[in-house]
Parts: sequence; structure tokens; C-alpha cells
Amino acid sequence: MIVISPSKASEILEPFGLNLSSDQTDCLLTYLGLLIRWNTKINLVGPADDAECITRHFGESLFLTRWVELKGKLLDIGSGAGFPGLALKIICPGLEVTLLEPISKKRAFLKEVARACHFDHVGVLGIRIEDYSREITQPTFDFGTSRAVGGFNQLIENTSLCLHTGGRICLWLGHDQSAHILDHGSRFNWAEPRPIPLSRKREIWVGELRPPNVSRETF
Repeated sequence: MIVISPSKASEILEPFGLNLSSDQTDCLLTYLGLLIRWNTKINLVGPADDAECITRHFGESLFLTRWVELKGKLLDIGSGAGFPGLALKIICPGLEVTLLEPISKKRAFLKEVARACHFDHVGVLGIRIEDYSREITQPTFDFGTSRAVGGFNQLIENTSLCLHTGGRICLWLGHDQSAHILDHGSRFNWAEPRPIPLSRKREIWVGELRPPNVSRETF
């Protein structure tokens, strides 16, 4: 049972610099309620109380919007419980989101959240990025996001095939992972990573896909 009020949820999100409207906060709490309920039946997230869920999952996901304007089409890889891709719809309702999640029970959860939160333009596909990147006829996405997914070296390469030139990949990584990202994300110009508030050495990396045969630079 959820005991967090809208005002308490807003207080929990303060370290992330997020200022949600009342409607957005209500949406977050609806999402949270479904997450807690479904998590007793299927493994969506690790054990955590309501406040920890808001901090660890919603806060970390929505923190990206502090400095990246999300619009157009977003591809979320390994969506799981919908973090970050589906959660970003709370703040960016006009974003067209495609969620890749191979586990059918998790796809059912994602569809239920989209329905309960009245999210439109949400597609949920049971396919992995390595297969999806081979199937698309042309790269059309503006953003690719991934959080808590392993094998990120290959993930970066596969995601690059789905983004148009100038599209951005956004990765939530531990510091040990991110130490090698410049060696494996050679098609991208990477911004300085942003440390995630209240986390232990976790960062968000954003890279912009440059045109072919253009040398690496930062932006």
C-alpha cells in the first residue's frame, strides 16, 4: 500500500532539481502504485520502499530532462519496468516512445502503465536491440536510451544503427563502466557525464551521433 503523498513525492525528488506539476506527480504515483503491485508477482525492480523507488527509478530517469530536451522519437532498450523510457513520458508527454522488452510479462506491465497513465504514442515490442537494428529499414530515432543493461559496447553499436545523424544516445552507467565508453562509442561525440544525485558513482552519458567519416569531438 502506498503511503506517499504528492507533497512527499515532490520533496523526495528535490535533489534531482525536478519541479513536477500536480498532474505529473499524480501520474508518477499511479505508475508507482502499479510498480509496487506488479513487483510482488514478477521481478520488475529490486526490493525497495516507496521512497527508494521514487529516488532510484523515477528520479534517476527524469534527471535527464534537466539538460536534454527530449522531443521526436525515442527508442528505449531493455525497458524492464519502463526506466528510463516510459517514465520520461511523465515530463515529455509528446515524445513518441518505442520500448524494446523481450519478456512478455514485463511487456504486459508496460502496456498497463501506458493505459493507466493515459500515455499515447507508446509502442511495446518483444525484440532485442541486436535484432531490431537489423530489421529497421532506415534510422529514424532522435534518441536511444538504456539503463541497467549489460553488454553496453555492442548496445552502443546497435543503437547507432537506429539513430539518424545528430541523434543522441543516453546511457545510465556505473563509473566503472563509463571509464571505457570513449573507447567503444567511437561514432559518437560525448558530452561530459552528469553524476546522478544520491547515487554511488553513477552517471548519465549522452553522445551525439556524428556523420560518417567525421572525426571525434565533444559537444
